[in-house]
Amino acid sequence: MTTIRVLIVEDDPRIADLHRRFAERVEGCEVVGISHSLADARDMAEILEPDLVLLDLYFPEGSGTDLLREIRAKGLETDVILITAAREVGPLKQALRGGVFDYLIKPVIADRFRDCLVKFREYRKRIANGGTIEQTDVDGLLRPAGTASACRNSLPKGIDPLTLGKVRAVFDDIAHDQGISAEEAAGRIGASRSTARRYLEYLVSIGSIYADVVYGVVGRPERKYFLCTQPGA
Repeated sequence: MTTIRVLIVEDDPRIADLHRRFAERVEGCEVVGISHSLADARDMAEILEPDLVLLDLYFPEGSGTDLLREIRAKGLETDVILITAAREVGPLKQALRGGVFDYLIKPVIADRFRDCLVKFREYRKRIANGGTIEQTDVDGLLRPAGTASACRNSLPKGIDPLTLGKVRAVFDDIAHDQGISAEEAAGRIGASRSTARRYLEYLVSIGSIYADVVYGVVGRPERKYFLCTQPGA
């Protein structure tokens, strides 16, 4: 499980604690620090090197977008989710130009908060694995958590994005040259063999994986699926 190190930057201690509790309910998320001022947040971002900053917009001494710009200017390997009560278009435009991962409006809905962090966790896991990517990977990484329905509509009938993500994740836990059968994949994701095979064949069709016939010790052929390690593999 990929661990996401989270820094919360929020001037209201009660809201900061609420966001801490929300974050800690998401598997794989660890809150490594809480800052109630931009000055402390600057130091903590450099010292703690968090994977993710949950950043408020308004502070007595300035704007959270100032910290966002500093993080980008210093080239820190840190992503930002802006959390604000502002409903004006201006701050949203600044946040998007600054490259925020997502933009949450207060009061934050717990389910939306969780979906956002789960999406970020999967994003970090995917880019950490390296290798090649397909258009569906890019769509899944760049679309915000709230637009899952749009991503679903881009997939063929019978392919659910959540199940597809589970099947993709199977290949994160095996060696590139090991391969996996439809039966083994089914056991890992808790689905039927036919369902697993349908998703595996879809991944073959878009070039994310490839299939090959492997002969076991008794000579019985078995169709196995392998992760493509380079374009055209």
